[in-house]
Amino acid sequence: MSSATDSLTIHQLLGRIVYFHALFIEPALRPSTARWPGPTCCNHGPRSVRRTFDEVLPASAWVALVEVAATLPAQHQPCPKVDGACCATCRVATTAAAVAEGWAQTEYRSYRQADPAKTFLRSCGLVAAARLGRVFAAQHDASCPALDRLTVPESLPGVEELPLTGELLALWANPIATTHRPVASWLNHCTSLDDVRQVLETRRTDS
Repeated sequence: MSSATDSLTIHQLLGRIVYFHALFIEPALRPSTARWPGPTCCNHGPRSVRRTFDEVLPASAWVALVEVAATLPAQHQPCPKVDGACCATCRVATTAAAVAEGWAQTEYRSYRQADPAKTFLRSCGLVAAARLGRVFAAQHDASCPALDRLTVPESLPGVEELPLTGELLALWANPIATTHRPVASWLNHCTSLDDVRQVLETRRTDS
C-alpha cells in the first residue's frame, strides 16, 4: 500500500472523518469527563522496537485521528504513559476506537433518545481499531503485536441503523477497493444529525 493513489484515498477518507465529526458529531456531543487510561502500549515494554508516534504521526494525515479523539474524552483510552515514544500503530488503533465509539453513542442517542449498550459501543470500537490500525500499519510498515491480538466481532451496525458509524466501518474494511466512494451518499445532503434522523424515519415509513 505505497502508491500515490492509495495514499490519496487514505487521506481523503481521513478527511471525511474530520469533516463528518465537525459537521455532525461535535455539535451533538454532551459534556463528558475523561475515561480511565487504556493498557500500556507495546512500545513501553521490554525490547520495544515499534515505530513511534514522533517518528510517524506528526507529519502524517493520520494525526487527524488524534485530534478528533481529543474531543471524545469519555471514549478515548490512550496509553497511560502517552508520549512521543508510544507505538504509532497502538496510537492510531486507540484513537480509531474512540472515534467509532463516540460516533455510535452520539448517533444512537440522537435517533433513539437512549443510550446504547456498552457491549455495542465496544464492538464498534474494536472493529474501527482493527480496520484503521491495519491500514495504517500497512501504509507505514509499522507492525504491532497488540493489533494482531485484537478479536473483532462479526456483528456490526449498518448504514441504515447508524449511517455515520456504519459508513466509517464499511469504508475502512478495504479502503483501496472501495476507492473512497461514500457508502451512504445521501449523507452529503444533510447538515446535522436531525437531518439524518429525518431521513431514517422517512425511509422506515416508506418501507
